[in-house]
Amino acid sequence: MIEDRDVRKQFLSAPPSIASAVAAVMEPLIAVLCLAVLHRLCAQEVSGVAMAIMLLTLVLLFPGVNRFNHRGVGVLIDITLNWARCVLILGVVGYVTGGLAMMDRHLLLYWALATPLLQATAVWIGHLLVVWHSGLPQARRPVVIVGAGPIAQRLVRALRDRPDLSYDLRSVFDDRAPARLALPQDVELRGPLKDLPAYIDQHGIKDVFVTLPLTSQPRILNLMQMLQNTTASLYYVPDVFGVTVIQGRLEDMGGLPVVGLHLTPFSGINGLLKRASDIVLAALILILISPVLLLVALGVKLSSPGPVLFKQRRTGLDGEVIQVYKFRSMRSMDNGEVVKQATRSDPRITPFGAFIRRTSLDELPQFVNVLQGRMSIVGPRPHAVAHNEQYRKIVRAYMARHKVKPGITGWAQVNGLRGETDTVDKMARRVEFDLEYLRNWSLGLDLLIIARTARLMFFDRSAY
Repeated sequence: MIEDRDVRKQFLSAPPSIASAVAAVMEPLIAVLCLAVLHRLCAQEVSGVAMAIMLLTLVLLFPGVNRFNHRGVGVLIDITLNWARCVLILGVVGYVTGGLAMMDRHLLLYWALATPLLQATAVWIGHLLVVWHSGLPQARRPVVIVGAGPIAQRLVRALRDRPDLSYDLRSVFDDRAPARLALPQDVELRGPLKDLPAYIDQHGIKDVFVTLPLTSQPRILNLMQMLQNTTASLYYVPDVFGVTVIQGRLEDMGGLPVVGLHLTPFSGINGLLKRASDIVLAALILILISPVLLLVALGVKLSSPGPVLFKQRRTGLDGEVIQVYKFRSMRSMDNGEVVKQATRSDPRITPFGAFIRRTSLDELPQFVNVLQGRMSIVGPRPHAVAHNEQYRKIVRAYMARHKVKPGITGWAQVNGLRGETDTVDKMARRVEFDLEYLRNWSLGLDLLIIARTARLMFFDRSAY
């Protein structure tokens, strides 16, 4: 019988790749070396304060993130934000300790500007090297996939979309007839599974990905035992795509491996970072737009009788009901068991209400909701409670969007899904974008959404 300590050994994390190891030290070292080189170029000695800054920089930036497999503006944004966080902490520590007064301000400014550019350049070069190396024949690892179901089809696409992974797909094994399967025509299909060990030996297969469904557990166990006498590495790809995976990760719970499938992205330091950015940005925005708030409030009051603000029950974090503030744009205020969505040329909307809805000015009071902790600046838009009860029964994974606080704007809204959702298909597409946001959240993505929202306030014709 296997002891618990032996089980734990079998589920140790995979060792880091060479690229990951390089990435762990590259960005911190670039920052330190940049400061040292600037001292040399400015003919200044590296003082004790500068040494302390270098040491603290290493602590703040280590370990670095492996960005070699990514490219585009998002990488530059992530590098800049990561460096800005480091500079902010260094600035606070330097101000409190008086160390900043002992440093050349111009040298520090050059350092703050040059470091992210050098880091981004190094990441770009690293990406090119990874792509070049993965294309070498000796770097390609021949692999086979066991099972030709939906998971195998997704895996085939993944291997083809990511040539930097260095996998060379040779064939897919399945006991079923080709007529029952839906693999791409250029993928070789072989079988039966009992021929797999011989195929591995004959073709020098390095890796085997098993994609059989969980309902085939006896077959999976037999296959694993059969392949233990080969030299191929075995990977099991669990069928978790039947459910919506959000921030999936492998965790250790008292030595027992636990796979998280449906988690919030805002736990731990991410939650602190998200809340801090919400408070700072919401407070700053409210100060800047306070004259606009007064003018819109006056316009609502003069345009039609009724209160300036409209409070509606919406579904918030973890499905709890919250009160959301908006400038009133309609003559009626639906907030009961049945809530009719606004439509184009809706007679309930006042002329001034149509203007503030089209420009999203009616949403501005929700920055107060952000300071209250009920909402976030960026997140899935909150829907009326009545709409939630309606759509949760007919839209797959609808309630998963409530793993986070609702937002004033969101990924769905800046991708053309703003305004009325008069069909189930439109709501399903909105939920799809909301879940994509949860899976891929970063502070850089939040800033991108905020920037796109500012542009849509004046140029989007789909809102009414």
